[in-house]
Amino acid sequence: MLLIGWIVALAVFLGFAFAGRGWLAWVLALAVLFVTWVVRGVDSPLLLYGLLIASALVALVTGFPPLRRALFARSLLPALGKVMPRLGETERIALEAGTVWWDAQIFSGMPDWTYLQSFECKPLTAREQAFMDGPVTQLCTMLDDWQVEQQRDLPAEVWDFIRRERFFGMVLPEKYGGLGMSEIGHSRVVTRIATRSVAAAVTVMVPNSLGPGELLVHYGTDAQKDYYLPRLADGREIPCFALTGPEAGSDAAATQSEGVVEWGKWEGKDVIGLRLNWNKRYITLAPVATLIGLAFRLKDPNGLLGGPADRGITCALIARDLPGVVIGRHHDPMGVPFANGPTEGHNVFVPIDAIVGGVEQAGHGWRMLMESLAAGRSISLPALAVGAAQMATRICGAYATVREQFDTPIGRFEGIEEPLARIAGLTYLMTATRTLTCGALDAGEKPAVLGSIAKAYLTDAMREVVSDAMDIRAGAAIQRGPRNALSHMWMSVPIGITVEGANILTRSMIVYGQGAIRCHPWVQKLIDAIAARDLKAVDTCAFGYINFVFTRGVRALLLGLSGAHLARVPEGDLSRQYQHLTRFASVFAFVSDICMATLGGSLKRREKISGRLADALAWQYLGAATLKRYHDEPKIAPHYDLARWGVALSLYRTQEALRGVLDNLPSGFAAGFARLLVFPLGARFRPPSDLLGQRAARAILEDREARIHLTEDIHVPGPTEPGLGQLEAALDKAVRALPVETKLRDAIRAGQLDRAAGSELGERALAAGIITQAEYDALSEADEARDAVVQVDAFDPDTYRQLR
Repeated sequence: MLLIGWIVALAVFLGFAFAGRGWLAWVLALAVLFVTWVVRGVDSPLLLYGLLIASALVALVTGFPPLRRALFARSLLPALGKVMPRLGETERIALEAGTVWWDAQIFSGMPDWTYLQSFECKPLTAREQAFMDGPVTQLCTMLDDWQVEQQRDLPAEVWDFIRRERFFGMVLPEKYGGLGMSEIGHSRVVTRIATRSVAAAVTVMVPNSLGPGELLVHYGTDAQKDYYLPRLADGREIPCFALTGPEAGSDAAATQSEGVVEWGKWEGKDVIGLRLNWNKRYITLAPVATLIGLAFRLKDPNGLLGGPADRGITCALIARDLPGVVIGRHHDPMGVPFANGPTEGHNVFVPIDAIVGGVEQAGHGWRMLMESLAAGRSISLPALAVGAAQMATRICGAYATVREQFDTPIGRFEGIEEPLARIAGLTYLMTATRTLTCGALDAGEKPAVLGSIAKAYLTDAMREVVSDAMDIRAGAAIQRGPRNALSHMWMSVPIGITVEGANILTRSMIVYGQGAIRCHPWVQKLIDAIAARDLKAVDTCAFGYINFVFTRGVRALLLGLSGAHLARVPEGDLSRQYQHLTRFASVFAFVSDICMATLGGSLKRREKISGRLADALAWQYLGAATLKRYHDEPKIAPHYDLARWGVALSLYRTQEALRGVLDNLPSGFAAGFARLLVFPLGARFRPPSDLLGQRAARAILEDREARIHLTEDIHVPGPTEPGLGQLEAALDKAVRALPVETKLRDAIRAGQLDRAAGSELGERALAAGIITQAEYDALSEADEARDAVVQVDAFDPDTYRQLR
């Protein structure tokens, strides 16, 4: 009887699961009944006929949509209305901003790897490469980050060069005097400048990200574009965008900055305009800006524009020199000397055509901002993070080879090898993610969720990489001065993590909150159907959702039991990694739906759970980007090891995030059931092994080609410049001296030479005829170069007191 009970339950479950596919529901129900016929112990014809009738009814009801709709849809509507999240207008606009791309593939539980492999990430154009090799390299040569830090500003000649070469107009169309660069071109420019000066990189990237230029290109009137865009492109206007205020940080829509529509005087004439009052802070370039993009709440109490009195968030362009504008004071963000400060406006009057896009765009500012951020988050700060990671890789790979302790390069010690592996592996993964995300943008996508992932998770990875680099450089890393190329990056880490949406907010609320609705194949459709009270659509979406949950649960179970061998993926060196990520896509889709089913609308308030789901989604994307990079680039051994390291980390962190979700799900029954399906053989993934880490570290210690390729975006200064320049020169000399050092060690082992410290060993070897004069010179040059690069800056008392 127990067996019969299970069979009945299975028949009912399958019937409902495949609702909307009537013939399949019938076939499955009858197949289950056939099993009951042949199973020994079921010998009651009456019971068997009862099962047949019951199962047939289940299949009929669930597999025949009109009947199912008549019986269930009306009762489903109020029930689902209580479970599904209700969206306010502000939330809806934010959630609908941008597009979905590979994130939807992950939510589908069945990513199409063939599509990803065939997707083309556009390379730099010839014109963009010329700009990198010319003006960008020249700008980097002009910059001295220590000098910038001490003077608290970029030199005047650097400001003039940035204007003249149109760095402020990189993304503006050529017809308006801009450079019309692709997103990958824009990103790589910022990355290279960031390896030379964070302050300069921020100065260049902000006008090309969220700001007046971006808004005007997409939403401005023709008159606004014709006037402002040429002036922004050539630097006659320096823009800033004032969004954040004391009362509106993460909740930017809560701004108390206000614009009231009224009559006023403008250039001697009575015109309809805006009376503006604002209080903003943390505004990059505000102290030097001539044009302020302002976000405020627009009110029309007298109905001068028609429509509602409260028109909502609006964006306008405000000249710096208008009466009532207060601007020019500086914040000091972690000592990194880029222009950043507050601005206030007191009864500032501007004509109504100051609204970006004119009167027609009044009240549409929130949508403008969300759609622009969807793209902007994908570029600026990820580029800064990649620059820091590549710089750390270049410095530490060289330093761990040049610096010796106990007569051994420190990179040979496992204690150093471990952080070196993280630096190399994360840099490979971060650059891959930057490239793929920019590729999506250049293909016309505006991937809001993936942009948030790129911003939050690459800046977090930057923190990890730079921290490891500081540990490896040790005492030399904490002494400020021209020789220390890491200190400015260390100081800038919290800035990247905080601005354009703090990472805590992005992880816990935005990534999964937006992804679950936008990227899921059924959720947004179901929410819209409920809001429209469309019974037919509610029925289709609800039972389609049931089918989706069931099939992804079965996939997760089968892939878990088979070690993902059942997943169909492209053949290649990393096919097993593709299979494991395919499995986790099914696991993620199923666990995600279990969370939504058990928590309903309250899930958006369970930020620890949604944060872990965001981790799982993000690390699957980072893993996919790593596989894509390996597929697209030359197949050399270091790339293979770095790709395996990156995917191994992605799989482990995805697994741990999902385990954390299930361990903390309020419904113990649902969590236990899901755990049995998604981890039937337990959680078996581990962090990258020591052996794999050793191979990743060796990629930047021993393989010069791999090290250069991994850091292709950085600017390498001349060999006499303190910091990276001298370090690179010392590395070249140390590599040339390696055969000589090997010859000396062999001579000591053979008893031909006694141990000695410093230059004395070389002198003895030369006197004994063990090495030639040329070899002795190479050894001496390497020793002198090593000695130079391990020195740190020291200042006399008067100079020290003047340091900033």
